[in-house]
Amino acid sequence: MKFDLHTHHFRCGHADGTIRDYIEAGISAGLGVIGISDHTPYFGSPSEQAFPLIAMSKSELSNYVEEVLSLKKEYEGVIDVLLGIESDFFPEHAELYRKTLSAYPFDYVIGSVHSVGGVSIFNKRRWKGLSKNEQIRVKSDYYRLIADSARSGMFQILGHIDAMKGNYPAFSEIPAPKPMDDCLQVISECGVAIEINTSGGTKLVGGWYPSEDILERANHFGVEVTFGSDAHKPSRVAEDRDAVAAQLKAIGFTHWVYYKQREKIKVSL
Repeated sequence: MKFDLHTHHFRCGHADGTIRDYIEAGISAGLGVIGISDHTPYFGSPSEQAFPLIAMSKSELSNYVEEVLSLKKEYEGVIDVLLGIESDFFPEHAELYRKTLSAYPFDYVIGSVHSVGGVSIFNKRRWKGLSKNEQIRVKSDYYRLIADSARSGMFQILGHIDAMKGNYPAFSEIPAPKPMDDCLQVISECGVAIEINTSGGTKLVGGWYPSEDILERANHFGVEVTFGSDAHKPSRVAEDRDAVAAQLKAIGFTHWVYYKQREKIKVSL
């Protein structure tokens, strides 16, 4: 069973295409399962749409859910359309996010840390002038937040767990092995999967998230994995999926997983 659990569409303000476009792209790519997982609104903000070029408005969430469920019925027997969503993890707003998302029948929720200390992980300027110790502190804080997101119980999948390297490739060279290993151990203990996300090629770093060395450590700790292209245009659906599967097998993984009605489904590699 071929699947891709991480796709976006026009509602988030920085992706192209409709939900139907991504479903059709999934069919063309030979997928049996396509997950739709656009960005949650910023529930913690008083604004209806705090960041129009980052996430959908609050009022669009119900329309999004209704459209995915309608298309799920329409494409039944052709491709399994799953209702997912990608949620930010803000500890101070976690309960609001939990309560809001629990009102909808999501098959899975991807939890992604997109900011640390109130600054986007993709902001290249955040690293300017930082000492080595300050860089280590930022990287450590990033992995502590990811570990906390796993502990929250809100998510089935954790998104792009080294995406902080996206626009700052030197991130990978910042020495902070203990916070990363502690994070992977927590993820394993909590039974949450991490995605292999192939959208790194759209950033300065290129390649995938996470790096091969992190995947090797994840396998050591017994962390389960899934696949998501993080496509923001239909042509990227299932991008590099077969190459990812081959790399996972070479590392020692025997299966990966996807989620339907919050239940884990294992698929042999």
